Amino acid sequence: MNGNTYLYILVMAGVTYLIRLIPLILMRKEIKNVYVKSFLYYVPYVTLAVMTFPSILGATASIWSAWAGFITALILAYRGNSLFKVSILACLSVFVFEFFLL
Repeated sequence: MNGNTYLYILVMAGVTYLIRLIPLILMRKEIKNVYVKSFLYYVPYVTLAVMTFPSILGATASIWSAWAGFITALILAYRGNSLFKVSILACLSVFVFEFFLL
């Protein structure tokens, strides 16, 4: 392993560079396809959700209190409440669920 460390780093750097270079080479024109534009528009939101959701369920002492906070936040956000209000009430619901019900 020690002898190949620099080779591993070089391959990793090459792959990372190619991932960024290939779209620049292949896509020179503006994207006009509505479906592709829609897909690319939602990629950051989906990526954030995929990274955040497991952390939500693992952040509390009980999976049930995590689900209570998640469902509370989901309902409040769907109804159009502010981010501050959603986060405070979700945290409060986790606290109440853990303190009084578990």
